[in-house]
Amino acid sequence: MARMHARKKGKSGSTKPMVSNVEQWLEHNNDEIINLIVEMAKNDVPASKIGAVLRDQYGVPDVKAILGKKITEVLEEKGFKQELPEGLKNLFVRALKLRKHMENNPHDLSNKRGMQLVESKIKRLVKYYKTKHILPSDFYYDVNNIELLLR
Repeated sequence: MARMHARKKGKSGSTKPMVSNVEQWLEHNNDEIINLIVEMAKNDVPASKIGAVLRDQYGVPDVKAILGKKITEVLEEKGFKQELPEGLKNLFVRALKLRKHMENNPHDLSNKRGMQLVESKIKRLVKYYKTKHILPSDFYYDVNNIELLLR
């Protein structure tokens, strides 16, 4: 797959191995895994970190292969729906940091270019999420309201 803002082809990503015999050696059953997900969500742990913690500390290789649902789907069923998707939220945080850096260092041209790239990714994602009805149709990206969105 090609890079978004470069004229290069990137290294291909890894693919998940086919996991068919997970239940034989897995120490936790489905209810315990769901309870672990809910407990971490109560402590404001994002879904990507929940997956990493389950993999590294609890030996759960792939939640979707075991439960048949993604972590975000489990969280939505349990009432932990996020108003913004996690990837978009992370890009907002990144844009906010770059904008604060630009206020202190107005002649940092490489930072200015990076900020333009991040904001174009945000606008592209907002457009995508609107078509998929994940974000409301009246949602728009405004630089001045990023801090309000992150609270």
